[in-house]
Amino acid sequence: MSAESVIAGLDEVVDDFAKRTRFFKEELTPARARMFVTQHRQNSRHRNSVLKLRVATNCPHWDIKLDIIHACSQEIISDDEYFGGKAHWQVLEDLGVCIGMDREEIHEAPLLPTTRMAWHAWSGLMSNSHWLEGLIANTCAERPNIPGYGEDLVKEKGWFGMERERWKAVFPDLADDELTFFEAHGEADLEHSDLGWKTVAKFAEELKMEDAVIEACRNNLVVWEHYLNGIGDAADRMN
Repeated sequence: MSAESVIAGLDEVVDDFAKRTRFFKEELTPARARMFVTQHRQNSRHRNSVLKLRVATNCPHWDIKLDIIHACSQEIISDDEYFGGKAHWQVLEDLGVCIGMDREEIHEAPLLPTTRMAWHAWSGLMSNSHWLEGLIANTCAERPNIPGYGEDLVKEKGWFGMERERWKAVFPDLADDELTFFEAHGEADLEHSDLGWKTVAKFAEELKMEDAVIEACRNNLVVWEHYLNGIGDAADRMN
C-alpha cells in the first residue's frame, strides 16, 4: 500500500466518522453548549498535558517530537499565532462565560462517565502503542474541522465551522470575536492534523504499518464518537 493509499484510507475513515456521529446531526441546545464547554475544556487540558505528550515521548524523531510539543503548548499554555496568547481551553472557558456560565461552575464541573471512559480508552491507544499509531490518535479528531468530510454544513465548513453557525443561531447576542474558538481553532487544527497526515504518509510505508495506522484512526474515532454523543445525551437528560 502506497503512502497515497494510506492517506485515502484515513480520509475514508474520517468521512465515515463525520457522517455517523449523532452530535453533529442533532440539534444544538443551550444545555448541550454548556455541557460541551465543561467537558471539552477538561478534555483539551488532559489530552494535551498527558496523552499527547506520551506520544511525543515514544517518538524517536526529534523534529516530530518538537512539533507535537509545540502543538500541545498552543492548546494548554499559550497560542500567540491564533488566540492572542491564550491557551485553547481558556478561549473555550471565555466562550462559556459569554453564554452566561459562571467560571466557578465551569471549573467545578464533574467529568461525565463517558468522558472518563474516553480518557481510559485513549490512554491505551496513545500510551501503549507505536508512536505512529499514537500520532494518528493525536490528530484524527482535528481532521473533521477541515471542509470536505461528512455531509451538509460539516462538509462545507468543517465541524467547527458548522459549530460556529449553530452557536450563533442559539446565542444570537454573541459577537463574532466571542466565537473565535470555532473560527481560529479550525486554522490551528489544519496545522496540527497536517502534522499527523503528512508524517503518516512519510513513515507508514517505510515501517510497513499501512493497515495499522488506518485501524488506529478508526479505533480512536470510535472513542471520539462516544465522547461527543455522551456530551449530548448527558445534556439532554439534565435539560
